Amino acid sequence: MNLPPLTLVPSLPAQADPLVLGLADAAGTPVLVGASDAFSSAFAERFGAAPDVWALRLGGAAKPGTTVVLPGVSGAVVLTGLGDVDVTPDRMRRAAANGVRRALESAGERTVSVGVSLDAVEPEVVAAAAEGALLGTYRYVKHGTPQPAATASRIDLAGPSAAADAVATARVTAEAVCLARDWVNTPANLLYPETFAESAREALKGLRVDVEVLDERALAKGGFGGVLAVGGGSARPPRLVKVTWSPRGARGHLALVGKGVTFDSGGLNLKPGDSMLTMKDDMSGAAAVLAAVRAVAQLGLRLRVTAYAGLAENMPSGTAFRPSDVLTMHSGKTVENVNSDAEGRLVLADALSWASRDKPDLLVDIATLTGACQIALGDRTAGLMASDDATADTLLDAAEAAGEPLWQLPIPEEMVEHLRSEVADLKSAGPRPGAALTAAAFLREFVPAGMPWAHLDIAGPAWAEKAYDHVAKGGTGAGVRTLVALARTLAR
Repeated sequence: MNLPPLTLVPSLPAQADPLVLGLADAAGTPVLVGASDAFSSAFAERFGAAPDVWALRLGGAAKPGTTVVLPGVSGAVVLTGLGDVDVTPDRMRRAAANGVRRALESAGERTVSVGVSLDAVEPEVVAAAAEGALLGTYRYVKHGTPQPAATASRIDLAGPSAAADAVATARVTAEAVCLARDWVNTPANLLYPETFAESAREALKGLRVDVEVLDERALAKGGFGGVLAVGGGSARPPRLVKVTWSPRGARGHLALVGKGVTFDSGGLNLKPGDSMLTMKDDMSGAAAVLAAVRAVAQLGLRLRVTAYAGLAENMPSGTAFRPSDVLTMHSGKTVENVNSDAEGRLVLADALSWASRDKPDLLVDIATLTGACQIALGDRTAGLMASDDATADTLLDAAEAAGEPLWQLPIPEEMVEHLRSEVADLKSAGPRPGAALTAAAFLREFVPAGMPWAHLDIAGPAWAEKAYDHVAKGGTGAGVRTLVALARTLAR
């Protein structure tokens, strides 16, 4: 999706239609945020009361996530809840997104110019408002449809010019999130390993990045037994994509590994029919790392970043891999497959092994890996497992800065016991209790000892059944903002 232009303006864009303002809680009293005295006076003169008074009468509130639409002097006015008057970047991001989304809904079929005035002053808060406003415009364009029903032709955001650089960064990040969303939302008959690799190459065109795509012949020659096994049941062969951003004066090397199962039927361990409906999202990790490295290159960060995306379609057929098969992985380790629906870790294991050979300073993988993590943490919080607490803290800080909920989980040593096999070096999975932790323990076997490593399980937040805050319905682009924030931190 092409996002609308966003311009910083010095004061309330009073002629915008619609206009997004805020309601904040000041010691228990809702107060209007972002409106000038002249605007409030003109509104009260026309409608008999100030905008905040009308908002409360119509069910508006300062509570985050609450919006209400009012008639205005020159166009509709949307009031969005900011929470406490001391607004954090995360609440500003959420409020701006909710306000803009509601503004577009109220516009119907019209293409509109949206004004946003929420009294944002500090650069990081203004940037959050910009990011939220842009993400709030996202609509997946249906196949064969030229554009969504309601669009914003432009967004004017009230804020100081000193925030211009921060807003520019926010735009690049928002574009990366929306790129990942578009990939995830694309039907699996249109986005499969070959076309995904081609789309990634196209998205990176014009940037100073190196793109390498391994096809099925190169994968066989390189010994990528996990990727080949997972993709072996499909008529569409697998791919492994490596994208490298390596600027002069790079201050370190960050490697990002993403699971890219473009459709997961469960293979011979076939999923129930209803469980397959959203399985085009099983490539969300690959979408996240490819979109993130694009943003890093656009921002020109002085950090070497390499993204590895293992792309395969897990299908049942006469050539599908079986439970009890023993696979020889890229690292040389052998794995006894115990469940063909635990396929993502096999793809990741090969990619982790390949990434490790480049000796990065930090290795991060991201995947829609286990339903167990979703059961444990819900649909909005991702799980984090790491080689050590210092690495975990680095990821937690990045996630907090990005406004993406992330929760650290352990990798208990007893989980390794579940992976012992009588016929191979490892089993691919263990018992259901603690399945997310066992999956992380399996992945750790493919990371060299002493290498800082983190695993992000985004099985819950990668897909949303309905839009909320800055998160769109369908593919959410989960993890992109955290990975970009991580890269920005490491590049300083």
